[in-house]
Amino acid sequence: MAERNATLAASVLADIASEHRLVVTHGNGPQIGLLALQAEAYRDVRSYPLDLLGAETEGMIGYLLERELANALPERHIASLLTQTVVDALDPAFRRPTKPIGPMYEECAARKLAEERGWSVAPDNDGWRRVVASPIPRSVVELSTVKLLLEHDVIVVCAGGGGVPIVIDNEGARHGVEAVVDKDATTAMLARDLGADLLLLLTDVPEVQLGWGTADARPIHHVTDRELQAHQFAAGSMAPKVAAAASFVSKTGARAAIGALADAAALVTGKCGTQVTAEPRG
Repeated sequence: MAERNATLAASVLADIASEHRLVVTHGNGPQIGLLALQAEAYRDVRSYPLDLLGAETEGMIGYLLERELANALPERHIASLLTQTVVDALDPAFRRPTKPIGPMYEECAARKLAEERGWSVAPDNDGWRRVVASPIPRSVVELSTVKLLLEHDVIVVCAGGGGVPIVIDNEGARHGVEAVVDKDATTAMLARDLGADLLLLLTDVPEVQLGWGTADARPIHHVTDRELQAHQFAAGSMAPKVAAAASFVSKTGARAAIGALADAAALVTGKCGTQVTAEPRG
């Protein structure tokens, strides 16, 4: 599944990379959850913390994307960069886990696993999932490296799964933390810090919808960041992308677009999806 998805993503992104400098980020929620489950199977060995599992998944998915982008664009230089994301050790998210990871369970099974393994679990769409701390990203350690690669026309794959979460102590030393940073929040922050002129958030639906899943659902084709922030969206699915898009646009004045992976090229030109701008269209 992961290899097939990487091949599909690379084929779509290759068209964009032919005309634009490109930084690619990705999620890791299902993968990091499965690795955590595998680690739990070895009861006599201390399981890896989430920052190490995040590094594993960032390396694994980054490798697949780098490989498939190289197959699609053999003439281009491509680099997958293991990325650390700085968070605040006092972030209240550490006391209130909300980020879903791993597979979906029925409620009874989820509550049983929570009791057995000390997890926090919560409803997510039609099922239940494990939830972990998701602190706000503050900076990407490798930002200057990403800039250097872009200056040399390298396609960069980075910040996978929001980046490996770390804190920096008073002496400047780095320490991994038990958390998963939201990928959309890190992507928006990275795009802002890189001075990107477009933030593209690709998902499995063609556009953002008001009243999604109801008979009154209606698509949003063009919206300002302020208008978008006035609406409520599902916490575990579209809300992080909407928040990321609105934040990027409000802080940079540049454009963001949300839509389906298959429509990526048309999203770049503004012909489909949900286009988010600082000013109303026209």
